[in-house]
Amino acid sequence: MTTVWILLRGLIREQAHWQGFDRRLAEVLGAGHEVRCVDLPGNGRRHHERSPTTVAEMVDAARAELGDDVLSQRPRLVALSLGGMVGMDWLQRFPGELGGAALINSSTARFSPFHQRLQVRNYPRLLRDVLLSRDTEGRERAILELTSNLLTPDRLAEVARQWALIAGQRPVSTANSLRQLWAATRFRAPEQLPRSSSVLIVNGGGDRLVSPRCSQALSRAWNRPLSVHPRAGHDLSLDAPDWLARELKSWAAASGS
Repeated sequence: MTTVWILLRGLIREQAHWQGFDRRLAEVLGAGHEVRCVDLPGNGRRHHERSPTTVAEMVDAARAELGDDVLSQRPRLVALSLGGMVGMDWLQRFPGELGGAALINSSTARFSPFHQRLQVRNYPRLLRDVLLSRDTEGRERAILELTSNLLTPDRLAEVARQWALIAGQRPVSTANSLRQLWAATRFRAPEQLPRSSSVLIVNGGGDRLVSPRCSQALSRAWNRPLSVHPRAGHDLSLDAPDWLARELKSWAAASGS
């Protein structure tokens, strides 16, 4: 039987921002595994849609896109940042539907204060170079400089150019950006997850956007394992794709698939 893996990105990001990690994960997992990517409404292939203002509605949209055929196979979810919040709500509201969830550099208001969920020192640059900037490539470069620790300067510039092209082809509107931010800000994770749920908390120890203490808080609250890359930033799949793919393979093997 094939194990289906679902990859889900975060705030104003889409499947193209995995930058080939879906293919790398499929290579590492090998035969018997299939890796798919999903976009939330307002992002990527769904950029023309209105973004939900609650995480619960994002879960509903992702489930509807996958359909009963995929959900009946109990897929594993790999979710980054806002995508991780989607995973938390999914696990709570539909226990047993997912074969497991790896939550990467995510956070929730229940367990972490706002200044850890979006580190205060980043506010001026986020406002100036991301939210108010009209320079698409400059905006993408600023995002990468905040979320990546391990790219060389040349590689960072190359990825920024690629992501500027993505933004031009499938732009996320300002209104949808604010809706997603509003959903993330208000989200409160469950106090506990279903005991039967296989959950791995994954963290870049050098995350400068979201404090690593947020992942530590999730791990403690839910008594779930925490896997930490000591130097990687918020965009863990970009900084350390091989390491992340190996960690996910080990987690799957340990939890029975």
